[in-house]
Amino acid sequence: MPIFWLILIVLAIAATGFVIGRKRALQSVGGDGRRLHSLPGYYGYNVVLKAIVPAFLLMIVWLLVQPLVVSNSVSGMIPEEAAQTAGSQSLVMSEIRRLSSGLDAVTGMGLLSEEAARDPGADPEAIAQTLRDAGQIVTSEVTTPILNAAQRFRGLNATGNLAMSALVVLVALAGALLAIRETNPEFRARNTVEQGVKALLIGAASIAVLTTIGIVLSLVFNTVEFFRLYPATDFFFGTEWAPSFSGRGGSSQLGIIALLWGTFYISIVALAVAVPIGLFAAVYLSEYASPRVRSFAKPMLEVLAGIPTIVYGLFALLTVGPLLMSVFGREGFGWMQSGTAVMTAGLVMGIMLIPFVSSLSDDIINAVPQAMRDGSYGLGATKSETIKQVVLPAALPGIVGAVLLAASRAIGETMIVVLGAGAAARLSLNPFEAMTTVTAKIVSQLTGDADFASPEALVAFALGMTLFVITLGLNVFALYIVRKYREQYD
Repeated sequence: MPIFWLILIVLAIAATGFVIGRKRALQSVGGDGRRLHSLPGYYGYNVVLKAIVPAFLLMIVWLLVQPLVVSNSVSGMIPEEAAQTAGSQSLVMSEIRRLSSGLDAVTGMGLLSEEAARDPGADPEAIAQTLRDAGQIVTSEVTTPILNAAQRFRGLNATGNLAMSALVVLVALAGALLAIRETNPEFRARNTVEQGVKALLIGAASIAVLTTIGIVLSLVFNTVEFFRLYPATDFFFGTEWAPSFSGRGGSSQLGIIALLWGTFYISIVALAVAVPIGLFAAVYLSEYASPRVRSFAKPMLEVLAGIPTIVYGLFALLTVGPLLMSVFGREGFGWMQSGTAVMTAGLVMGIMLIPFVSSLSDDIINAVPQAMRDGSYGLGATKSETIKQVVLPAALPGIVGAVLLAASRAIGETMIVVLGAGAAARLSLNPFEAMTTVTAKIVSQLTGDADFASPEALVAFALGMTLFVITLGLNVFALYIVRKYREQYD
């Protein structure tokens, strides 16, 4: 049964239970709701919670565990020769999953009968040709063992989905019947419902924390595995980045210094563009602009924050790079060899960061008490003198926090760097040369064809962990400064 229909059935059971629970509560007191401990609706909501929550929890756990169980069961059917030919068992399992989903698709379209799809003696080449004719992806030669493994994979998934559907419906019915049975005038339905909703809210609030913990743990475990294969001193203090995909990576040079230099260099150029423009825009909007101009200019400025970064990357590649080449290239000063350079990515990234700096700085400047401005005017200071000597010094801690938050955003940017800065890892002070960053190399390392057990693939997690620590430190420092500022003027 599709998940969508299963969810609809559970919701239908819950809705029916709500009506029955509310009606039963009123019937137990002869229709006089004043004799009930809680309002009649709470008895219905009690049925809804006890029907939906256990059923959905079972469904979520089942959907998480079933792929692991099915994959472990099917992996034993993979011949060693097939795994060695494909490069790893994980690649063979990916092909089996694609083949299984392809069989589901062609049987659903009526191009292949269910009996033929389940036949262990079916011709693998005929099956593969049917899948190709239907537009399904078949990336390698389909052999009989792989086809049988895909058939078993498909059968186990179908059986598991059927068992899950039956159990989820039974759990929903059991929860609804239990809640209806305990409905009586003395039952504290309101307390039960409120405690249940509180638990759901706590669970929802915990998702972000648990997700963060999961991300950190995945980075930590793979980073530790990387440092077992590659020396940590060579990684943190090496100045050359030259990964090799021949063998186990013993000849690879995986020094992060060149990547960190490119990351910080591009970020500095971006901040040099974004901070002055964003700060001046914030001062104008908060101190000089009329309400009519502010109501129009600020939303227009913040539109820049909603543009996808891939659009900025294309803008850097197709517009800013050629423009800089026309000025600083061979026909101009001769400093620039190609359109992909630190300056290209830095300028476009700076444009992207302007809304972050201007919006945060504007809010911080507006938070400065008006009494400070009035006191300055009372002493005879002009508007510009008040801004320079009173408003900006008072807002400086918050502005610094906004700049640090923008810096952490710049350090984590990927698409602009990939399209605008090039892919060369080098230590250079020339802003018109191509460089790369940590995020760009994470993408390139994980999109190659290397085995995930090799240092060349695991290094992406070490790069991600390093970047995570750097950006986390900047964010904590920025939030500390902003919080200190807010405490001062609350």
